[in-house]
Order: sequence, then C-alpha cells, then structure tokens
Amino acid sequence: MSRRDIYYWKCDRPAAFHGTQIRGVADAEIEGQLREELRRHFDGQAVELSPGAGQGNHLTWNAEVDGKAMFVRVENGPEKDDHLAVESAVLDRVRAAGVVTPQVFGYDATRSRVSFAWQVLERIAAPDLNHWFKLGTLEVPSIAFEIGRAVAKWQGITFDGFGILEWSAQSPERNEGQATPEPHRGLCGPHFAYADYFHLRLDEHLHFLKHRGFLTNTDDILAEIENHRALLDLPQGCLVHKDLALWNILGTQDRIAAFIDFDDAISGDPMDDLSLLACFHDAAFLQRAFEGYQSVRALPKDHLRRFWLHLLRNMIVKAVIRVGAGYFDRDDGFFLISSGSSGQSLRETTLAKIATALRGLRAGSGLDILSP
Repeated sequence: MSRRDIYYWKCDRPAAFHGTQIRGVADAEIEGQLREELRRHFDGQAVELSPGAGQGNHLTWNAEVDGKAMFVRVENGPEKDDHLAVESAVLDRVRAAGVVTPQVFGYDATRSRVSFAWQVLERIAAPDLNHWFKLGTLEVPSIAFEIGRAVAKWQGITFDGFGILEWSAQSPERNEGQATPEPHRGLCGPHFAYADYFHLRLDEHLHFLKHRGFLTNTDDILAEIENHRALLDLPQGCLVHKDLALWNILGTQDRIAAFIDFDDAISGDPMDDLSLLACFHDAAFLQRAFEGYQSVRALPKDHLRRFWLHLLRNMIVKAVIRVGAGYFDRDDGFFLISSGSSGQSLRETTLAKIATALRGLRAGSGLDILSP
C-alpha cells in the first residue's frame, strides 16, 4: 500500500496505534515461520532466535545465523505494508553519505510465503543512547554535536517530491533483497508541494486532541500555521529521519555507534529533524546540535521560524500518539518517561512543548525559550 495519505504512520495508519501496546502472543506465533524463512534466505544455515530489545512498533528478535550476530524486525500489521523494503534502501543511502547505520543482510516485504514482512540487520553491540541519558551518564555536549553533524550529512540526500518515501514510477519495487550490493535508486516523495504533505491529517489530529480534552486552543494553532504558510514553499526536499531521538541512536556514553529506524523517513524540510530533538531536549542540547549541523552546512533561510513551525507540527503528532496509545498512564519504566517521573509529568511536558513551539513561531524566538 502507498503511504501517500499518511503524515505519520504510527497514528495515521489504517490500524492506528498498532504495535504501541504490550505484545507477546504474536511473537510466539510468528517465530517458527520466521526461523524457517531465515534458513531459506541464508541457504540452509543454522538460525537461532531469541527475543529482541525493541520498543517501537515492530516485533524484534536477536538472531544467530551460523554464529553471526544479527537483529530481526518484523512488521505484521493488517495493512500488509511493504515499507521495510524502502527503509532498507534508505539505510544504505545514509551509510553511503557517511553516517553509520546497521548493514542490511536481507529483507522480504512481499509477504509471498509468510503473512508478515521481515528485515535482517547487523546487530550493534551497544544500547540506545536514551539508556545512558536516563542514567545521567551521557556526554550530552559531544553527543548532541555529533547528532547535528549526522543530520547535516544525510541532508545531502535529496529527492523529487515530498512526503513519506516510496518507489518512483520509473523504478521497479525492490521488495525482496539480499545484502543490498549497491544503494537503491528511484525513491521519491509522492507530493508535488511540501505544504500538501505538511497539512496531511492536521485538521484530523487537532480535532482528535480537542475531542479528547487535551487541547483547547486548536483554532489558534491553525491560525498561526496559516500565518506562516510561506515557510512551506520548498524547492526540493531533503532526507528527514522523522523519528530522531536518543532511543533511535545506539552507542556508549560518549560515542555514537549507529543511527537506526529510518522507516518513517520523508523528503522534507531541513529544520524538521532538528525540531524533533527539541521535542525531548533543552536549549543547551539544541545549541550543540545546531553547532554540529553548522560544522557541515549552513542553516537555511528563516531557520528559527521553520524550526518552531516543525516543532509545533511534530508535537501535535506526538500528542496524538501519547493520548491515543495511553502513554500518560505509564510509569518511568516506559522509555519516554524520565527516571522518577510519571505519565502525568509526560502529559504536562507535552502541553508545555506545544505552548513553547507556538510562542516561538509567533515571535521568531531564539532557542533559549526551550530552557526549563
């Protein structure tokens, strides 16, 4: 299926919020079929599977294939989506741009033999950076700088069109892959204008948040976005990770080992990924990320207002997911909630970030208003 009419998969997919709840039964039902599929793919080599440490909307396993450590992701949503093939292509292109990503050892998104799509990646022997951040041991200034550098590097990848990436009409779909001997070509965004993508589901998202009693100022938000419509007039889109956060970066306290989970990647605005960092971090973190970015490329025109506009849009989406999936009812064992905090604290933080983004957009504020 095409993701043309999707702004963000987790909340806009036909099976909204699929994979955001605790899962277990599906793992046992799929594991046997997955093991046989991997044996076939790897020419009969021995395959051992054990539960993987994934907190996203995929089922995950650790795999040992003839003694080699690998990581397996499975998409088993009812939509029969084939997007793991696109993400495999993006991982290759990002790595070719000089940003470390896991090597892709294989994938099959055709669902021709089994009812799910799967992907096999290099297993990186490091936790995600949120692990260290919650412990208070992450070397934040240097890590934030390197994240900014990486964003600037992958923005060298550009596309025709805007929105969630898909295969162009001129490129045959590559749904089943080996170890991807060369970077895939033919990816594009399905929308002619960036504003068309930016406004996808916006009214629906705001209506949901108003109906659930989370937001009361939706008219003000829409009016402010409309006041800055000209900022959405982009001549070309660049690669945007679209889920950039510490739990999608692996490494040690002071070194990045790999960027992961590009399955929400889009062709979009250069300030989008930097705004995503502001969904979780303060002015000091963002200032270092901006400095890292500027060590590779210059900031774009009107970068601050574009930053606030995208922070506002991203926080609206995150609020939809957090309300719809019940994240405000969880404790600090959940990856989004800081140690010693609660779901209520996450709710308050979400509201505060939306208010800050709206204020920054109106005033063209500096990053300092992100400070606690």
